[in-house]
This record gives sequence, structure tokens and C-alpha cells, in this order.
Amino acid sequence: MINITIPTPDVTILKQDNPQLSHIYGFTDFHLISREVGGIFMFYNAKDELLFVGKARKLRPRIKKHFEDTVSPIKEHREEVTKIEVCVVEDAVHREIYETYIINALQAKYNVDKVFYK
Repeated sequence: MINITIPTPDVTILKQDNPQLSHIYGFTDFHLISREVGGIFMFYNAKDELLFVGKARKLRPRIKKHFEDTVSPIKEHREEVTKIEVCVVEDAVHREIYETYIINALQAKYNVDKVFYK
């Protein structure tokens, strides 16, 4: 049997209540997330429920895109996101495995692809 464990986040950023700096939906610390590395990211709500899991070759631009574009699966739920966790995973195959595993193990609320638990 294969044993998969969810990696420990390398970066966690939290939504601020009244941010003084330029922000995207209350998040001001995107600079903590590397632009050039790949990995997986997880969006959580205030109850610490997993909302969405994604993967990217370049983390920061992909995460920011979820808060800006019109086709994101979380476009109707952006205000709900209060925490973003990022795990650096350089290997594309490993990113795919982790993403699918986390979606199903933690039952991510807004992921519709790769879902086996319904």
C-alpha cells in the first residue's frame, strides 16, 4: 500500500481585517510566496474548512489569478477565503498526486475535478 502524507505548509498567509496596504481580498502578504517555484496551495475559510486545492508551476501568479479572473472555481467564494497555505513541490507528478490526495482526504468544498468521495 502507498502511504501519502500531506506536506507541512512552507508559507501561510492570513486575510487581514482592515489592511492598510494594497490588498487583494484582504491578503497583503503575497510577496511571501515565491514566484518561481511550483507547488500546491490550499484555501481555507474562517472555520478552517478546506475550500479549494490547486497546483501550479509558478505559485504566486497562479494563486493571485484565482482572486482576479472570471473563470476560477472560487470566483463566487473569494470573500470566504481567510487563509492560504502553500507547499513547495517542484516535481509535477508529485504535485498532481498531492492535489488529488488532499482534495479527497480533506474533502475540499469547491473542487469539482478529481473528486472521488461523493
